[in-house]
Amino acid sequence: MKHFKLGFDFLGSIRFYIFLMVFFAGLIPSLFLTSSVLGGYERRTVSSETIRITAQSKLLANRLVADGFFENNSDVSYDQIELLASYYEGRIILIDTDYEIVYDSYGIDEGKTVVSEKVFECMRGLDVSNYDSANGYIEVCVPVTENDEVIGVIAVSKSSSGISADMDYIKQNAFVMQFSIMILVIFIAIYGSGKLMKPFGVMSESIDRIQTDYENEQLSVLNYTETKEISKAFNAMLSRIKTLDDSRQEFVSNVSHELKTPLTSMKVLADSLLDQEDVPNELYKEFMTDIAEEIDRENKIINDLLSLVKLDKSQGVLNITQVNVNELMELTLKRLRPIAGKKNIEIVYETLRPVSAEIDEVKMALVFTNLVENAIKYNVEDGWVHVSLNADHQFFYVTVEDGGIGIPEESVEHIFERFYRADKSHSREIGGTGLGLAIVRNAVLMHRGAIQVNSTEGKGSTFSLRVPLTYAS
Repeated sequence: MKHFKLGFDFLGSIRFYIFLMVFFAGLIPSLFLTSSVLGGYERRTVSSETIRITAQSKLLANRLVADGFFENNSDVSYDQIELLASYYEGRIILIDTDYEIVYDSYGIDEGKTVVSEKVFECMRGLDVSNYDSANGYIEVCVPVTENDEVIGVIAVSKSSSGISADMDYIKQNAFVMQFSIMILVIFIAIYGSGKLMKPFGVMSESIDRIQTDYENEQLSVLNYTETKEISKAFNAMLSRIKTLDDSRQEFVSNVSHELKTPLTSMKVLADSLLDQEDVPNELYKEFMTDIAEEIDRENKIINDLLSLVKLDKSQGVLNITQVNVNELMELTLKRLRPIAGKKNIEIVYETLRPVSAEIDEVKMALVFTNLVENAIKYNVEDGWVHVSLNADHQFFYVTVEDGGIGIPEESVEHIFERFYRADKSHSREIGGTGLGLAIVRNAVLMHRGAIQVNSTEGKGSTFSLRVPLTYAS
């Protein structure tokens, strides 16, 4: 069964198809050339023989006219006829104008009447020839003319056995040559297909090694342009896998740390209460308040993680409906204004026109909430947040601008990464999880949109969002 499978795999391999192409590319022209040469030889030989017989027959016709054969049956003419018949080892028939055979070198049909299309044509003064390859003879008919008047016909039949013998000899030699060419072509096809496919075998071995140690291995098969391109694309993919793997490991580490930190804090607070007797109500209440805050923080992290996981697993799975974006934004800001009020932050909302788009309302609300909530959290006392909504014939645009603490220049390109924080201590203070902007980016990309940020540390940040009005799946 294993051998059968290997054989079947070979028949479906590129190497097998290369072998077939080389084999037939060498064999078919050889067969065609042999057939063409044999056919050409036969045609040229028959043509040459026909011309020669015709010329000799015309010379005989002239001699018959000179001797007055059709009038007095000259013995000299008989000698010429027999000589010609002996030379060609064929049959010569003389026919008069009454279509009667007056002479047959075989002595079979003398005195008989001929009814033949070829003879009729000759009687009209035409030379007629025919090659019967099936029965193996060449037939030539020439008119005998005197004073431009046909007085008889000479019909010569000659065996083509000599031509057939030559053809058989040539065919035998051609077969030997074809067999030799076939052996040579098979050898070239086997060697050539193996040589051409060798780099792919090296590539397969390299990939096997990479599977066990992809950190330190790269694909480098540079024999052909195609293998260079494959190596280049594979290494780019491998680099991407390494990056994703590093990101995954960092993500797992960050998740573990973020989930463990509130639990550790709660454990410390709880142990402190348990280790003390007669804990004052004020201290008990303070510790329980801290524990409640840590529980809220843990819950926030878990909720953000769940939101991110849902976005990751539902790529392309959106509940698309026609949504009034103006109303969605107003509802989002209404929920967030109390949070802004705690820091006396003014939220200014500007919309230039009614906007309706095909979006997932829940996911887009998550985007708006995270952007505006971040603008509030990373702001200053008595600060401001400016939100604008606009649209053209193809996209709608949302801008969230704040006059807050801003983002350090070296951190701007990383802020959409999971758990990344530009200022970890400040984020801890305001309760951030480092997942909000990762959620925003994933949701925007799912809508075939784009998001960018401009920020100056100490002066504030501006997030600009562009989303198609019509969702293209």
